[in-house]
Amino acid sequence: MERITAKYYIETPYALEKAAQVLAGEQSSGTFVAVPGETEELKARFAARVEKITPLESVTQPAIPGATAKDGLYHRAIIEVSWSIENFGYNLPVLVSTLQGNLYEITQFTGLKLMDIDLPPSYGEHFIGPRFGIAGSRKSTGVEDRPLIGTIIKPSIGMSPQQTAQLVKTLAEAGIDFIKDDELLSSAANSKFEDRVDAIMHVINAHADKTGKKVMYAFNLSDEVDSMLARYDYIVKAGGTCAMISINSVGLAGTKKICDQGQLVIHGHRNGWGMINRHPLLGIEFPAYQKLWRLAGVDQLHVNGIQNKFWESDDSVVRSMEACLTPLFKGETPIPVVSSGQWGGQAFETYRRTGTTDLLYMAGGGIMAHPDGPGGGVVALQQAWEGAVNGLTLQDAAKQYPEFAKSVTKFGSK
Repeated sequence: MERITAKYYIETPYALEKAAQVLAGEQSSGTFVAVPGETEELKARFAARVEKITPLESVTQPAIPGATAKDGLYHRAIIEVSWSIENFGYNLPVLVSTLQGNLYEITQFTGLKLMDIDLPPSYGEHFIGPRFGIAGSRKSTGVEDRPLIGTIIKPSIGMSPQQTAQLVKTLAEAGIDFIKDDELLSSAANSKFEDRVDAIMHVINAHADKTGKKVMYAFNLSDEVDSMLARYDYIVKAGGTCAMISINSVGLAGTKKICDQGQLVIHGHRNGWGMINRHPLLGIEFPAYQKLWRLAGVDQLHVNGIQNKFWESDDSVVRSMEACLTPLFKGETPIPVVSSGQWGGQAFETYRRTGTTDLLYMAGGGIMAHPDGPGGGVVALQQAWEGAVNGLTLQDAAKQYPEFAKSVTKFGSK
């Protein structure tokens, strides 16, 4: 029978072997005490197995509260534990309950982070995965051989549908590829979802009729499932090509339900990511996280950005991009969404570190606050990426491209 293997980074005041067995027992057939029904036959079929323990360093201070070390030492290790898929089949919520669930509350651990998941071949047969991904996003926007350039509607909330549509018109005329609602806006008092779709798609469809280029707009339909399905249909009927979901808020089951509709590119916004990842010894690491959302079918997935405005390191961002771009089964590969305090200046280091243009490069303030307005901001980002791919330095690109030079003056010291 196929098994799923999970890799954890742990810290414990107990012997590593004992702590690993507690994890395996708690998350399968066992509990804190032996029970009559846990027969050897049952355990052979359903109990989790500790597959590997790789000891690391020991420390004198625990990462998070838990059991107190009698000898003053807390031991760290990478452990691998496996489960038969008979335990949960192809049920994503129960899979997550198994791989994470109560683990973070077990007193034997003073640190625990899910680092990666090894999925069996049958998961590739059962889950379609992203239906559009990189290839579908490129086809929809008509962009090849460079990153998709995108932005976020700013101010995040408070603009009317008409004001938003006017900004979309300006951005479309400047050559933008992608625009999205901010995650704070879905349907507000002065911007009803349907009214915003109508106003924006009127502009986008008219621009497409005139130029042949259809801007991809990610409407934030995050809500309860029935509402999301109705909003999804509304986008489709209006001629839209994309919907955005705040995946951590909606959850795996709700997100998969929307992805399964199969007509729109699904933009997965990971707001709340810091809550589940920021502590180095608590939560989940991106290689594991992105596999779950790929199983659900998300086509575009946020990865933060180089020299971002948040806490995440450049090394972590690069690992996240690489994880997204690593093939998984037969589904399309999701496009990494680079965002967070981005402007054209980070394009050079992003390309140097990753060597790829298969990404959606998002700038909010980096476009909206350009000295020449949003139109100048779009042009500046296009110039920055052209320069980066052609081997120019930031300084050389600033000499060659006037709009990018203004970005350097505006944002270069930030």
